[in-house]
Amino acid sequence: MSADRTSAPQEQMTALRAIAPARSGNVFEETIECLLQIVRLGIIPPGQRFPPERELAEQLGISRATLREAISELQSAGWVNVRRGRGGGTFVSRSYSDETGAAGVGMADPTVGTGPSADEVEDTLVWRRIIEVGVVEVAAGQDLSAAQRGQLAAAVAASRESDLSSYRRLDSQLHLTWAQMTGSPSLVRSMVESRTRANKLLGRIPMIEPNLIHSHEQHQRIHEAILAGDPESARAAMAEHLDGTAALLRGFLSAPQ
Repeated sequence: MSADRTSAPQEQMTALRAIAPARSGNVFEETIECLLQIVRLGIIPPGQRFPPERELAEQLGISRATLREAISELQSAGWVNVRRGRGGGTFVSRSYSDETGAAGVGMADPTVGTGPSADEVEDTLVWRRIIEVGVVEVAAGQDLSAAQRGQLAAAVAASRESDLSSYRRLDSQLHLTWAQMTGSPSLVRSMVESRTRANKLLGRIPMIEPNLIHSHEQHQRIHEAILAGDPESARAAMAEHLDGTAALLRGFLSAPQ
């Protein structure tokens, strides 16, 4: 990796810490999983560079040797590209949407064969509802600092101002930011899994602009409820938000009865 000293944006580093590998006997495997989640959630988009090696290893809580080994495997698999010399570093080569065809329907995901079953869709939707509704309820009950409120405002604004090509990446970052406000690493990890599972399904359906406008409005209501310290309103707004997405996923992906 490059010796480039340029630090990653604060919101990226916060997300990297949130997805850091669990401390178990499988650190290498968990590092691979962690780096792929970073790519698949769009925390670092295609064409952009990971933070410098020393900084990234520190944020993930792993050794530089483990990081180098993991990056080498991801380079062999085509997920990243390591460039040497001035301006070099480890760059993301492709995104999950490259495989799933995020702009349309029928672009097969090679990781799931012919596509998700109705049971798989429902399982993901139930998981999302339990985790994400609970996350914003907990977040709304926290005594947020001025810095945290600023981080929330920046994440909402970035999602609202996104175009179609960047929406799902910035949407994922917004949902992760809400999870970070809970102060619970376990809830952050659960949100990562929720977003990863949801994005596999969302990558199979078209981007529908009226739905995105509706989502932005719902995001704003969730945001306002969290800032106001109103857990019940946060729960209700998130439930409405998830119900809209669920309706689209069922409509596009579930076989007729």
